[in-house]
Amino acid sequence: MPRRIPTILFLLFALAIAVWGTTISLTSETPEDREEVVFWHFWSGPDGAIVDDVVRRFNESQSNYFVRAVSMPGNNFDMKLFLAITGGDPPDLINQDDPIVADWAFRGALYSMEEIAPSEEVERLREWLLPSARSLGEYDGKLYAVCNGLDIRALYFNQDLVESALQSPAPKSLESYHQLDQIARACTKYTDGELTQIGYLPDPRRLWAWGPAFGGDFYDEATSEITTDDPRILNALEWMVSYRRELGANNVATYRQNDQSLPNKMFPLLAERYAIILDGQWRVRDIEAAQQQSRERGQQPTRYGVWPLPHDPQQNGKAGWVNGNVFLVPRHAENASGAWEFIKFWTGMDGHQSQAATTCMAGGWIPVSQQVSESPEFQQYLQDHPLFARFVEFSQTEQVPTPIIPAAARYYREVNNLVQRAMYSDEPMDLNAELVSIDKAMQDHLDRITSRPSFDEESKRHD
Repeated sequence: MPRRIPTILFLLFALAIAVWGTTISLTSETPEDREEVVFWHFWSGPDGAIVDDVVRRFNESQSNYFVRAVSMPGNNFDMKLFLAITGGDPPDLINQDDPIVADWAFRGALYSMEEIAPSEEVERLREWLLPSARSLGEYDGKLYAVCNGLDIRALYFNQDLVESALQSPAPKSLESYHQLDQIARACTKYTDGELTQIGYLPDPRRLWAWGPAFGGDFYDEATSEITTDDPRILNALEWMVSYRRELGANNVATYRQNDQSLPNKMFPLLAERYAIILDGQWRVRDIEAAQQQSRERGQQPTRYGVWPLPHDPQQNGKAGWVNGNVFLVPRHAENASGAWEFIKFWTGMDGHQSQAATTCMAGGWIPVSQQVSESPEFQQYLQDHPLFARFVEFSQTEQVPTPIIPAAARYYREVNNLVQRAMYSDEPMDLNAELVSIDKAMQDHLDRITSRPSFDEESKRHD
């Protein structure tokens, strides 16, 4: 009997989640002539209001389906989903931004788009999506997720600081990381021996961007092998760590810690603590707000620019690293066909370009299709927001995601933990040996979990 208690508790918890989900979905009335589509997402606050508006526009656009959005911010999204599936009441559609597509697909928790939609429509969607967007949803030859908003990283720079340090106009792009080093060194300042401004300091979480820029790969799809030990990944890591060696580990750690004391989580670039920072397109809003505040005070706004990551295509260097928000359809969803229609509406497919442009403009999100970016209304938006336009431009270049493999989330953490240790510690480290160690550990882990039965196979076994 004691052995059965955890199972019983799990099933009771799953039932509670199922009942809870049903209660939420019935808080407003679904039209009798519509099929309900329950949509779980993580947005809240202003972004949640934008999602609600997308749902409203979809519901007003047709007469077959009625989407009910349920905001579920916070942690343990995956546990809530699997409990809902176990309880027999999964949502019809969810949105996620973590690297879990392959893991959930492998476990049999997701429908592929090929299972829920006509093959001709799925193929058209593949062609509709930018390669960078399509890459975020493909696993094992199928499309398990549909990206609805891209996140691109690039180098923001304070144009006034850079041009003052160089005594010349800032370049439109960087020829190499050596040029970035030179500019960063020129913009780094000390006052009475204390570091008061850093030209550029690599973020420990961004080896995922610099590795591909140096021509490296974290995974070989042809052989299904982890490749953290790629020599070009090591080159990128050594280059990142060179900044710590030049500035000093204690200085770097202290400076980063002081970033946390900025008011209201202020973007450190705006505080002129850095001349250059690698970050995503969402920071454009912060910059534009700061510039508007300067105008309102009668001051000349600080000028900012955006550089793509320096990379050499001749050395297999990629333009950058991409992630984003993706739609997923849980297995056993009752209304997968309605979820598919909502996916097409949000992404702009089948004549919905204008609706997709409206959504992207409201959220400051990068379109997943070039056709949406080229729509007249979005082109006007890009003219009004030139920094954001640079990120849209970069989204149409070769951007690579975190490997779409089971255990990608663990792989992501393991690499980030290593780089953080390397960036903030003076302790001697054999970086090559550390990368080889992660490579072996992750390959063993990947081989072990992929040898187990999938979630769906386990379910069939117990039925």
